[in-house]
Amino acid sequence: QVQLVESGGGSVEAGGSLRLSCAVSKFTYCMGWFRQRPGQEREGVAAISSGGSTWYADFVRGRFTISKDNAENTLYLQMNNLKPEDTAMYYCAARLKRCDLTDQLYNYWGQGTQVTVSS
Repeated sequence: QVQLVESGGGSVEAGGSLRLSCAVSKFTYCMGWFRQRPGQEREGVAAISSGGSTWYADFVRGRFTISKDNAENTLYLQMNNLKPEDTAMYYCAARLKRCDLTDQLYNYWGQGTQVTVSS
């Protein structure tokens, strides 16, 4: 079992920044961030492999950065230049095998942290 606890969400104005954190009981091969916007299905945001390779959804590339601190067992998502359409519940997740942004293939999930961006 892998436990994940997100934090760092909140309310921010458009153009602002937030850093999400996910405390992880142990890292798996692939760690990811997902989000679910109001009335929408969950979608992949970013993922990082144990070797440090990263994947990003087109809608966040250049604005968001995924990283991890192995010593602190923490996964991060730095979000810059936030837009109102980034408003969502953000989840971290762990996957035992290869990395991509397909949420159905992730094995463990946190409870989520809310991000609200006002215009």
